[in-house]
Amino acid sequence: MLLGEYEHTVDDKGRITLPAKFRELFRNGIVITRGMDKCLYAYTPAEWQKLVQNQLASLNPLSPDSRNLQRFFFSGAAETRPDKQGRVILPPGPAQRARLARDVVIAGVYDHLEIWDRSAWQAQMKEIEENAEDAAERVAAKRD
Repeated sequence: MLLGEYEHTVDDKGRITLPAKFRELFRNGIVITRGMDKCLYAYTPAEWQKLVQNQLASLNPLSPDSRNLQRFFFSGAAETRPDKQGRVILPPGPAQRARLARDVVIAGVYDHLEIWDRSAWQAQMKEIEENAEDAAERVAAKRD
């Protein structure tokens, strides 16, 4: 399980260094793609395959929303391997869309990492913290 948040920087070559805690997990590769809320998602190859098989591959190709969701995830995806220092290149187009500048936050979110512009992450977390109780009540009501 991927947990925690880590402040890092994007170097001049468009790379980030994975937190040391996650390097072994991603040693065989990493898939980085567009994420929701203007961030990037990063998956191990196995978790990426689970997402594809359980969610994306089964979308109806006759539905415009389904096609758009597939385009969103697949066209922005890049497969790579971390180098010996644990650095990975961010896909340029999706990184620009996520407005990733120099300072970023890498957050563990259960089965994937999210890569955020640091100021956007701080704003997102402020909003989440202010609304967490209401969100929990809405989610709980849906489960009943």
